Amino acid sequence: MRRWLTLLVAATTSLVLIALMVPLALLVRTVAVSGAVSEAESEAESVAVAVGAVDAETLRLTTEQTSHPVTVFLSDGRLIGAPAPRSTAVELAFLGRSVTAAAPGGREILVSVQGAPGGTAVVRVFLDDDRLTRGVPQVWAGLAALGLALVGLGVLVGDRLARAVIRPITALAGVSHRLAAGDLSARTVPDGPVEVHAVGIALNHLAERITGLLAEERESAADLSHRLRTPLTGLRLEAESLTDPEESARIEARVDALERAVTSVINEARRRVRDRAECDAAAVTAARVAFWSVLAEDQARHFTLDLAPGPLPVSVPADELAACVDALLGNVFAHTPEGVSFSVRLEPAEGGVLLTVADAGPGFATSDPLQRGESGAGSTGLGLDIARRTAESAGGSLSLRTSAAGGAGVILFLPAATP
Repeated sequence: MRRWLTLLVAATTSLVLIALMVPLALLVRTVAVSGAVSEAESEAESVAVAVGAVDAETLRLTTEQTSHPVTVFLSDGRLIGAPAPRSTAVELAFLGRSVTAAAPGGREILVSVQGAPGGTAVVRVFLDDDRLTRGVPQVWAGLAALGLALVGLGVLVGDRLARAVIRPITALAGVSHRLAAGDLSARTVPDGPVEVHAVGIALNHLAERITGLLAEERESAADLSHRLRTPLTGLRLEAESLTDPEESARIEARVDALERAVTSVINEARRRVRDRAECDAAAVTAARVAFWSVLAEDQARHFTLDLAPGPLPVSVPADELAACVDALLGNVFAHTPEGVSFSVRLEPAEGGVLLTVADAGPGFATSDPLQRGESGAGSTGLGLDIARRTAESAGGSLSLRTSAAGGAGVILFLPAATP
């Protein structure tokens, strides 16, 4: 934008100068020609006065003392002064008319002298082209230099003005990028023209509003999660009252896991900025598959686990990866009938690891399974979106496919942890 503003100023200045300098240059040339012709006419008039008052020798000396070539044509055909052809204009002057006519290499000023001895005489003063435009090239060069200097000055001033406008706009863009990257403390100092100053104030107000809304959302999420503790407490008491110790211990373990998840949600909601951490994808995946294996046995689901030898460090926190694996496996149990088999595969890939969860069920129930909040089975529709956001927040990706058994397949790419 700065360059375009500078070019606009340069173009505008150039057009104004051209509109001014061209007529001025033509005027200078016209004035120079007019002055030269007036000077030559004055010399011709002074010589014409001497034609009838002095003899031929004196008249010759008079013509030699002039600053221009002067020729006197007498009526008897004699020629006094500088040699010159007897042109048509000279013949016209013999008829009693004083004229100015173009001649090869310049102009000839002709003054008719009537009443001279022997009849009419003609005084001719020749002006060459150099004398007609004497000093004009120098003036034109000065005008051109002045025009270039003014254009340069205009460009310099335009560049300074453009910088004064662009600097606050660039600062606004920088603050916008910082806000987009999650730095909610980013603010700008309103500066520049009135309009840009207003945009800076509006951006700061928007940042304050976003910060307030996110704080409210964090507290709301934390409050909602905290409300789950009451039914969890009741569930724990019910588990402890069971007569079967083994059944009681298993339910209590499930309640403990759910309570840890709720606590993690509360802490995560109240955390302003997520600290980037890493974990061993092989260990986390193995632990979560082991957790779901109990339910798989209860539902008579056959599953396969193919884990590459670890450790496989990825740039995702352990709790987020665990929630991601739980979401994918939870979808299998929620959206396929009991007895449907599934598989989990974790393998190294270029720049990270690939986590594949596939099943032999009916496939995806919607045309766009990644659409947040949409589910074809009456659930919240957040499972795949949680997995996708987990991967993308670390620089990875999620893709869908049809599994080899004809069911749903989810492939998660997680970038490797930076050393």
